[in-house]
Amino acid sequence: MSENQYNDLSSLSAYLPTRRSGRPRNMVAPGPSDKQIEEIVAIAMRTPDHGKLAPWRVIAVAADQRAQLAQAIKSAYLKEKPDAGRMELEGLEAMAHEAPALLVLLSSPVESTKIPLWEQELSCGAFAMNILHATHGLGFVGSWITGWPAYNEDVRDLFGAAPEKIAGFLYIGTSNAELIERPRPELKKILSFWTPATAE
Repeated sequence: MSENQYNDLSSLSAYLPTRRSGRPRNMVAPGPSDKQIEEIVAIAMRTPDHGKLAPWRVIAVAADQRAQLAQAIKSAYLKEKPDAGRMELEGLEAMAHEAPALLVLLSSPVESTKIPLWEQELSCGAFAMNILHATHGLGFVGSWITGWPAYNEDVRDLFGAAPEKIAGFLYIGTSNAELIERPRPELKKILSFWTPATAE
């Protein structure tokens, strides 16, 4: 399957089986405008959401804020790992600068509700997936990643506060490399049809 066969927007039924994320390091301009970012997030808000809680938030990091973000992430890393090597720090630096657009997704649970936390977290994951769908629908390529910064409280505190968690970093841009398929599980290992036990 070539790049042109991925994210086929000719129809919904063509798009879904060809959906493919890109690699943030391969994302270049053009990226989405602020107006398009608003459109992407507005589309994603159609995510299933038991209790109408909207247990998720998105923070867009501007291009001129990337250096500040990189420094904050490296400082948090050195606080946890003071003996970190140059390559580790360079990797974190690169992560903060990849792709034209960067969105930070927070799982933002509502505690004073009867809706279980697990359902709110599932909704957040679905919200992230819909950000990718909306991104691809506008003709860009997207990627949802986590990594060490997603699990560090100091990095989380740059964008929110407990009990919020970083659910991921969403990168958006245009791929400068051909999209390549990744391994997928065998359908028979994922799907089965229930056969109830017969009463004796």
